Amino acid sequence: QVQVVESGGGLVQPGGSLSLSCTASGNIFSRYGMGWYRQGPGKERDLVARLNWTTGTTDYLDSVKGRFTISGDNVKDTVYLQMNSLAPEDTAVYYCHVRANFHDWWGQGTQVTVSS
Repeated sequence: QVQVVESGGGLVQPGGSLSLSCTASGNIFSRYGMGWYRQGPGKERDLVARLNWTTGTTDYLDSVKGRFTISGDNVKDTVYLQMNSLAPEDTAVYYCHVRANFHDWWGQGTQVTVSS
């Protein structure tokens, strides 16, 4: 089993910044990557950003490019998401995703609300 724990999130005004972090723990013997998804009210869960441990490459949702930055430490099995210039449309529950041990693992989600 792999446990996924997120932290960060909260309420921020438009134009503000927030940082999320996520750590995976447990018996991890195969690491592929980690990332963040989000699900807004009445919407599907979408990929926001991901980091491939093997290649070091990153992928971003088009609407967050230039505003969000994903980074991480594969020794600590931790990934971060720095979110800048937040807008109301970024409001969603953000979920950490871990691909490890040939399986997908999810955190419980953390709420990000952008509102004045």
